[in-house]
Amino acid sequence: DTLLARAESELERIETEIAEVAARLSGGGGGRPGPGQVRAVLDALAAEAPTDDTIVALAGQTLVQATAFVREHDLVTIYDDAVEIIVMPEIHRGVAIAYCDPPGPLETADLPTFYAISPTPSDWPAERVASFFREYNCHMLKDLTVHEAMPGHVLQLAHSRRAVTSTAVRSAFWSGPFVEGWAVYTEELMARHGFGGEELRMQQLKMQLRMTINTILDVRVHTRGMTQDEAMALMVGRGHQEEGEAVGKWRRSLLTSTQLSTYFVGYLGVRDLVSDLRAAHPGASDREVHDRVLAHGSPSPRHLRTLLGL
Repeated sequence: DTLLARAESELERIETEIAEVAARLSGGGGGRPGPGQVRAVLDALAAEAPTDDTIVALAGQTLVQATAFVREHDLVTIYDDAVEIIVMPEIHRGVAIAYCDPPGPLETADLPTFYAISPTPSDWPAERVASFFREYNCHMLKDLTVHEAMPGHVLQLAHSRRAVTSTAVRSAFWSGPFVEGWAVYTEELMARHGFGGEELRMQQLKMQLRMTINTILDVRVHTRGMTQDEAMALMVGRGHQEEGEAVGKWRRSLLTSTQLSTYFVGYLGVRDLVSDLRAAHPGASDREVHDRVLAHGSPSPRHLRTLLGL
């Protein structure tokens, strides 16, 4: 009940924020948003879509831009570990558009981290391909690269491999809520610092809507008897998702439990932890705060609080 209430409250907050950004992008100066304005702005951004032939190259360009932005704003220490952008193997396509595949946490050899990006499966019809790339348009691809690579998973796991922990077990195992929570937190961090402009901010807030709705689905499907029609109305209506994305998420909600909530729970944990760390060290820079958060490997946010003395 507590998790569901928190998610539904956050959903209302995000809806207010995304409406304000949509009003500014529509030339309204951030005034009262008109009906359908969020959907109209997202539709315009979705029209700027990559293709199977361009998406990998665009991901590479975005990674370069994101890395430069993190350095310029001194947000967190960057390690110059090798990152290779690869075409996602066909067998993994059709579920997620990207993933981060780092060296093992105990690996000592100098191996690259792979940032895999996905063209669509070769047997998809043109209509489904178009829907997929409307959802993962050029602006969303920037947000995705922040999450998967810089300063999200790729950088966080580079810090994690360098962490000095009390046991090998601590180094070997990750907390899913922390790893995903950090990546979602960095989406917001980069957007609030201006990376990608208001257009990226729209997509980042749309992703927050998706993350929050995922949690609502996770709880309501498994404990409240939520139907497919109710779930689709929530995802497409309030979440502004493409139908193909929503159908896939419905299936995922049936086949898994608790995993869909990982992102939301982790994000709140990391966000609140960073806020409390800033309050405890008011003179610390962004980089100093974030380096402290990443200095202990990948423990759960609640255990990280203890390690940080909070």
